[in-house]
Amino acid sequence: MGMLKEFKDFAMKGNVVDLAVAVIIGGAFGKIISSLIDDVITPMILKPVLDAAHLSNIADLKWGAVKYGNFLSAVITFIIVAFVLFLIIKGMNATKKAEAAAAPPEPSSTDKLLMEIRDAVKK
Repeated sequence: MGMLKEFKDFAMKGNVVDLAVAVIIGGAFGKIISSLIDDVITPMILKPVLDAAHLSNIADLKWGAVKYGNFLSAVITFIIVAFVLFLIIKGMNATKKAEAAAAPPEPSSTDKLLMEIRDAVKK
């Protein structure tokens, strides 16, 4: 019974739950990014390149016998995900800096005691 309780305590720690949520959201985010690449970026931006190569799908790009279209799509997906994560983390860091700057540090207990002594001496 002790091992079961230990496992329950481990599984219910905040870090494990946060990681599980992050994996699930990451999977959903990956599908959104794949759709963005396949349905938006490829037709809009890569359309001239694909038309010049007489292709309709980025996965059909090849150089000789080497098909590099899927690899190119994966690279574009990675760059977009990395950029979006960069923007999210940059925003979070800016929020943390604003919160830290807004709240001045509270005086320590020694400082408080010295201020009380100073005020008592002034009286």
